[in-house]
Amino acid sequence: MAWTKLWAIGYRDLGRNRRRSVFTALAVALGLALLIIMNGYIAGVMEDSLQNSIRLQTGHLQLRAPSYEIEELSLQWEDLLAGADQVTAQAQSVPGVQTAAPVLWARAILNTANESVGLQLHGIDVTSPHYASVRDGLVAGDYLAPDDRGGVLLGQRLADELGLAVGDNVSLTVINANNQPEEAIFAIRGLFSTGVATYDEASVMAPLARVQTFTGVGSRASAVILLLDDQEQAVTVAAALAGPSVNALTWQTMNAFFLETMQTAMSFYYLLDGIVMLIVAVIVANTLLMAVFERIREMGILAALGMKGRQLMQMMLFQAAILSLFGIAAGIVLGVAGVMLLAQIGIPVGDMATVASNMAIGEVLRARLVPDQILWLSIWTLIVALLASLYPAWFAARLEPVKALHAS
Repeated sequence: MAWTKLWAIGYRDLGRNRRRSVFTALAVALGLALLIIMNGYIAGVMEDSLQNSIRLQTGHLQLRAPSYEIEELSLQWEDLLAGADQVTAQAQSVPGVQTAAPVLWARAILNTANESVGLQLHGIDVTSPHYASVRDGLVAGDYLAPDDRGGVLLGQRLADELGLAVGDNVSLTVINANNQPEEAIFAIRGLFSTGVATYDEASVMAPLARVQTFTGVGSRASAVILLLDDQEQAVTVAAALAGPSVNALTWQTMNAFFLETMQTAMSFYYLLDGIVMLIVAVIVANTLLMAVFERIREMGILAALGMKGRQLMQMMLFQAAILSLFGIAAGIVLGVAGVMLLAQIGIPVGDMATVASNMAIGEVLRARLVPDQILWLSIWTLIVALLASLYPAWFAARLEPVKALHAS
């Protein structure tokens, strides 16, 4: 019997109990939609966190002195990058480099009249487009001028926690390059919000020249941070800029902990995917098995007329494929709509974003549409549904014609 006839018979038989067939296809659709939304949400959170880290902390590439350790935030001259301006100019001349900006980091204590808090002081090149996200994120006050000797920018979250506002004076204390405490009074010029809570509540920024003077490091910098046109070119650009006195670190190396953590977490998400697909498989198998039980006599007639067991098996597999394909088509529509909605409005998490202090999680979590992911989820849903139909198909293929004809 031709495959087209088996397809026709299978499609016709599904119409005999339309309610059950519709509910089965709906279960496949909802299962796939849930998988698409869940995986799109996870992909969005992971990608946003990584890009936040690159944008605000690591860049695509960092040029440092070989002995500099980011955990230490050392201000010792031998650990800092000498000739930062020349290194920056050299980096900016390399094809594929979007921005290059020197930065000086230091641990600091911010003191107000009522409390003190530890944070990270950033000495930044305020003219560099690298800090456009901070400039664009100003919610109060003004951005820093290059020659400002007494002003700082503060994260809005930190200012709210300490009850500070634009124009207020704060005291900053650091341990300078000579291992001596250094204190100075600064005025808050502006408040910024980058959307990353862990960054906004632990960062204070001042012009690079002022921080260099304040910490006693001369013209040195902690690093030169680069943003690239294509992040996949980081290794190539690093090779072009690395040297005996310059260590070039790519974004993969600097975000290794985050990438490894997410890779570990993905095993849990794969387990959730498997559970959802298993539920879909059970529903499909149950539908086809019920169809076999309801049509045992008819299958006996078909077998008596010469239909072979493998053809009965193929017919059941075709029915599973029809249900799955209708369900997958509907599931893709529902899933893509859900992902686009979550990508647009997101899910606000507020203070929960600060729970993972070592990850740059935004205050609003958004989904991300990944076409390859949707394709593979659809393919696996179809495969699982077809595998689930093997038992009902095998059961139908093994029916004895005589017994089937006498079935009630």
